[in-house]
Amino acid sequence: MGAGAVNKEEEVSKVKITGKTHVKPGNIIGRKQCQLITFDLPYLAFYYNQKLLFYKCEGFEEKVEKLKDGLRVVLEEFYQLAGKLGKDEEGVFRVEHDDDMDGVEVLEAAAEGIAVDELEADEGTSSLRDLIPYNGVLNLEGLHRPLLSVQLTKLKDGVAMGCAFNHALLCHRSSSGPKPETRVKLDLSLPPNPIAASNGGAHQLREKLFRFPEASIDKIKSKANSNPPSPASKPFSTFQSLAVHIWQHVTKARNLKPEDYTVFTVFADCRKRVDPPMPESYFGNLIQAIFTVTAAGPLLANPLDFGALVIQKAIEAHDAKAIEERNKQWEAAPKIFEFKDAGVNCVAVGSSPRFKVYDVDFGWGKPEGVRTGSNNRFDGMVYLYQGKSGGRSIDVEITLEAGAMEQLEKEKTFSWKSSFFFLLLLQKGAIFTFILII
Repeated sequence: MGAGAVNKEEEVSKVKITGKTHVKPGNIIGRKQCQLITFDLPYLAFYYNQKLLFYKCEGFEEKVEKLKDGLRVVLEEFYQLAGKLGKDEEGVFRVEHDDDMDGVEVLEAAAEGIAVDELEADEGTSSLRDLIPYNGVLNLEGLHRPLLSVQLTKLKDGVAMGCAFNHALLCHRSSSGPKPETRVKLDLSLPPNPIAASNGGAHQLREKLFRFPEASIDKIKSKANSNPPSPASKPFSTFQSLAVHIWQHVTKARNLKPEDYTVFTVFADCRKRVDPPMPESYFGNLIQAIFTVTAAGPLLANPLDFGALVIQKAIEAHDAKAIEERNKQWEAAPKIFEFKDAGVNCVAVGSSPRFKVYDVDFGWGKPEGVRTGSNNRFDGMVYLYQGKSGGRSIDVEITLEAGAMEQLEKEKTFSWKSSFFFLLLLQKGAIFTFILII
């Protein structure tokens, strides 16, 4: 790396926090409690979820104040976001709200040497990392931290909005939430420094965003459905087709032996799977991991329909009965998950292109870019987003060990258009997770 590149990275990394306020609901809410349920509790030892959106716009100070005003209104309905984690007298975790609590943290920052276009083409983690709060902060720290933190950074020609939220949080009303579940007591304590406490040496991960235009998505889906397993077979969806395409190419890039197992994990939206089904607008943790496994040999030797059928069967089998059984098993023997639980040689998919991230407009116009933060990353983690180019395009963020990523980049049949990459050093043994934004 030349001196110019180093100086550019140092310049881009200069993000200065200029202010911090706390925003509360606009009206008095009083003291409220909301018990965390089986869909929430496994997330306590994961990190805060992070997302970054950046916009081209002017009038930073005015926009900050309008956002705070809007947040006060929103918090009247979703007051839990202004609360903290707590425990009841029996040690069961819950979300607690009181009007005396601080509320949502809003940070103001300045990085006027950074242009929006630089963020889109950035090849270093430091600039993106510094634009999002709560790096390396566990959800369990919601016992003494705000459950939502928003950092608004003034850029050269726009604004960056970095959000960190506690993914253990569930906002629901008794009339519209899931049916009451078993009260589970967890004996959890916060480690002094979860990242520093891990050992085993550092290993290098790379994160890269691949852009799949509409034509590429259609080509992949058509290829997956070109040889159906039987005349009566159900067509493979866009997700199933793209998922097996990624699974195959990542497995090849890892240079696995034919007998090596590889796991595909998808974090499924259970809103319509539970009984009774929940509305699409439901705000809460209603996801579960679905696992399927095969050896690398048959996955790579067969056309796309082989792996697509494996994924399709696993997804369709995860019905209301399977969800209830999974919950009962967890309640009988609670387990706090770590990233390694995603499976050996895994490809784990979170988020969804169904969420219209490029339509998120706070009155500033649509975002120029959307990224996931450095939290909750591990080898094989994949995030899917609505493609910026619109239509049926999909943006795919992938985290892989550096050697495998290098091999994936050489695969011309993987993505017909790709964007930036950046390096990330992580500690082996640290707790990471895979989270679906809902």
